[in-house]
Amino acid sequence: MKKNVIIIGAAGRDFHNFNTFFRNNPNYNVVAFTAEQIPGIDGRPYPKELAGDLYPNGIPIYKESELPELIKKFNVDDCVFAYSDKTYNYVMGVSALVNAAGANFILMGPKDTMIKSTKPVIAVGATRTGCGKSQTSRKIIEYLVDMGLKVVAVRHPMPYDPDLNKQRVQRFATVEDLKKHNCTIEEMEEYEPHVVTKRNVIYAGVDYEAILREAEKDPDGCDIVLWDGGNNDFSFYTPDLFVGVADPLRPGAEVSYYPGEVVARMADVIVINKIDSASLENINQVRANLAKINPKAQVIDAASVLTVDKPELIKGKRVLVVEDGPTLTHGEMQIGAGTVAAMKYGAAEMVDPRPYIVGSLKETFATYPTIGTLLPAMGYGEAQMKDLEQTIANTPCDVVVVGTPIDLPRFVNIKQPVVKIGYELQEIGTPTLEDVLDEFVKKHNLKK
Repeated sequence: MKKNVIIIGAAGRDFHNFNTFFRNNPNYNVVAFTAEQIPGIDGRPYPKELAGDLYPNGIPIYKESELPELIKKFNVDDCVFAYSDKTYNYVMGVSALVNAAGANFILMGPKDTMIKSTKPVIAVGATRTGCGKSQTSRKIIEYLVDMGLKVVAVRHPMPYDPDLNKQRVQRFATVEDLKKHNCTIEEMEEYEPHVVTKRNVIYAGVDYEAILREAEKDPDGCDIVLWDGGNNDFSFYTPDLFVGVADPLRPGAEVSYYPGEVVARMADVIVINKIDSASLENINQVRANLAKINPKAQVIDAASVLTVDKPELIKGKRVLVVEDGPTLTHGEMQIGAGTVAAMKYGAAEMVDPRPYIVGSLKETFATYPTIGTLLPAMGYGEAQMKDLEQTIANTPCDVVVVGTPIDLPRFVNIKQPVVKIGYELQEIGTPTLEDVLDEFVKKHNLKK
């Protein structure tokens, strides 16, 4: 007899778990997805074209708040929790809700969800959102490209388009491709740094086996697939080298957040990032936690080095700091690259945007009250981008300091002067990522 299943997610891991384990599995009937974390993704179906022959009508997506009623309505046997960067207390709270409604609570692991590639795979994950995965990925790509290798990056999913069929497999090689695929701010923050440097292409989408097979035969060539993880999730692909990133600005997260501890325990190499801005006490706490749960991992120390295009505009001015959205929201960071730059270069005041926020940003600040005096670069759709634009215009400041990895003024009209902040990974001491990668390349006979 088939088991009825609800997959609890946020338009990423949930779709992947369905595609890899449930889609063609006659033993299960997925009756619904639920959605959380990302605004506007409920109320649409997971389309029949992606759901497969067992689901000729597709699968509905509901708000997670409806979960107890859905369990009873659909006589649900199993609920699969499939999104990331949540405390253990939160995860087990959902488990209690599910169990109280009569269903089993399930966390799926690598055996049933990872896909094997025909190419060597390097995976990059983290213990929290905002640790520096993407800058670590870029550094790895830089080293490998300098060795003469072709690297194709695959990014953890962010399928926010109302028509998921359009996002089944996406390839980004130019800035124009970002426009073609109608990318949100959150998507561009991850894709743009890859395509602007023209060192590699990057794939994303919904169907990650189809994405992998396209990446392996990319027209520009592919020697290595690099998995660039999202939030603190573990890889969708079986890694030959797993690099984890930990953040001593949030010590203890590596043993208290799901699935960040999975990343920390699985990693072959762990980068302790931001040691230039963290306290020695916090750095040592992270070291001790990692040594306890994964003593075999190689540990690399690193700093997140800022680049500032117009530092002279900051000194003595009232600045509005705009930071990476997910890092401030479910990443719960209260400081980012823009904030560090504003303090370093002598801003007179960091203007609080909260009295001036409009539209959906009011809900964002209500949901994440710890954001404080920063403005998250929220842009999960055109309407939210307009809310961001209006909020910036409303805020009485001399300068806007943009701490996101994208050229924000390209698609959000900002009337005030803009200072753009970048950040790159810099290893400190030995071993370095280059040392690790040199051994990896030799092991897989990839040296050109």
